[in-house]
Amino acid sequence: MIRLAALIVADIYGPARLARKPTVELPLGRGDGPPVTVFTNTKTKGEPIMSTNSTATMGRIQSRGARISIMADRTLLRLSATLLFIGELISLVAGLFHPDQAPANDHHAAFAGYAASVHWTAIHLGQFAGMAVIIAGLLALFFALNVRSGAPAWVSRLGAVVAAVALALYGVLQAVDGVALKQAVDAWASAPDAEKAARFASAEAIRWLEWGVRSYQSFMLGLAFVLFATVIVWTARAPRSIGVLMGLSGLAYIAQGWVIGSEGFSVANSIPTLLGIILVLVWSIWLLISAWRMEALDAPSG
Repeated sequence: MIRLAALIVADIYGPARLARKPTVELPLGRGDGPPVTVFTNTKTKGEPIMSTNSTATMGRIQSRGARISIMADRTLLRLSATLLFIGELISLVAGLFHPDQAPANDHHAAFAGYAASVHWTAIHLGQFAGMAVIIAGLLALFFALNVRSGAPAWVSRLGAVVAAVALALYGVLQAVDGVALKQAVDAWASAPDAEKAARFASAEAIRWLEWGVRSYQSFMLGLAFVLFATVIVWTARAPRSIGVLMGLSGLAYIAQGWVIGSEGFSVANSIPTLLGIILVLVWSIWLLISAWRMEALDAPSG
């Protein structure tokens, strides 16, 4: 079994420097890197002493008494947090330009607004770019957490797969909404009266297809958040409170998927949508601050 432990050095200044000898290796998981010898001190009856400069393959090691926790990789966690925050901002900014003057489920009024939009394609391309950056942030989080053994490792891997599926579904969503629906509503708006009913029926069918894709995309994105949240809370390689908020945002997206699949873009979807946006903003900002405040590690000497 491949084991990971901390390199402990007790630095006592002056002539009373304590004798040190390697005595134990702390097994902290399988596949997490080569074992590192723990030094013990004669005045502590052989108990491991944690050095503030200790490093590990996985990232920073923290100790409180006999408790040892391995933190996420600082560089990758910073990358993940930055991508997640930027992706959320891009999505929000793109969404601000989306024509929403009429209720989305009032198809006659909504389609008229869509047909009048001259920036429709660019708006939806921006939304796709935002989601792509968010998913990139989740995949960076997968590598930052770097859980390689046990049940949490499988949960983390499943989270990465589900995140990739969520991005693929979002690409389909934007193809349906950003391209096909726009062409259909433009054809309906410009059609002669004799053809308007048929053109409207065609546009509405595409709208219902959008409901279906958006519903399952929300399910997958919410599930990805829940899975990564589970890993964070389970392993504590990032603050557990962030994992809790991430999990709640995932549940909000899952609720969105249910409402959209059942009722379309109804008023009932407003609360889970707002909760999802707020929660993702809160935990992504918190993760960003935590990652950039994480202390640098000094390489052990000798």
